[in-house]
Amino acid sequence: MIFGLFLSIYSPPVSALDLDIDLGLGPTLLSQEEFKDLSEEMGLALSYLPLSPAESLGILGIDIGVEVTAANVREDHSYWTKVTEDPPSQIILPKLHIQKGLPFGFDIGAVYSKVPQSNVSMVGGELKWAFISGNAVWPAVAIRGSYTRLLGVDDLELETIGADLSISKGLAFVTPYAGIGQVWVRSKEKVRNLDLEKENLSLTKGFIGVKISLLIINFVAEADFSKIPLYSGRINIGF
Repeated sequence: MIFGLFLSIYSPPVSALDLDIDLGLGPTLLSQEEFKDLSEEMGLALSYLPLSPAESLGILGIDIGVEVTAANVREDHSYWTKVTEDPPSQIILPKLHIQKGLPFGFDIGAVYSKVPQSNVSMVGGELKWAFISGNAVWPAVAIRGSYTRLLGVDDLELETIGADLSISKGLAFVTPYAGIGQVWVRSKEKVRNLDLEKENLSLTKGFIGVKISLLIINFVAEADFSKIPLYSGRINIGF
């Protein structure tokens, strides 16, 4: 089931990947409200997604994998016609993702994404602390801080800062997890004739997921819910 979900997300229509963003593209310029909506959607799409349970990987643990996130944009997305020639129904982000266990229940992680047929790319990182490690009876509980930054779009600066609380409980080779957090989005346009104010947004986000571990191969599926939904799948090698 998880592998099928991963494949279905990872095979989007080509048009969904054609997302070359230019804020000065259209004959009608963005309004402040449209810039805010665009910043919300792109901020959530580019925000750091855990795709892992709350439990720590351990000092020797490491996960290296590929994943893809599909972010559904709003049905009324007329502002997309002002920034790209092919307005998307989804933002598709294929990613490389690595996470490494540290002592005392800490994990660090990093992610990189480059959207095909687009000037959109992203880099980010996380620090997680499983302050309750979990055992056969009790679940693991963790807090996480994260950061991401948009790259490649010359006329838009966008970064996100995230914090979340998550819980997970392993059941044999299956580990479901869930959490809630906050994403702070900061965006600034750099088109001389737009003259838009900076946007500083605070968005609440919840997420649920499941990790299936088969020897050293792991499959993860996650759904994140906020102003727009995001659906992700991951396959990785874990030690």
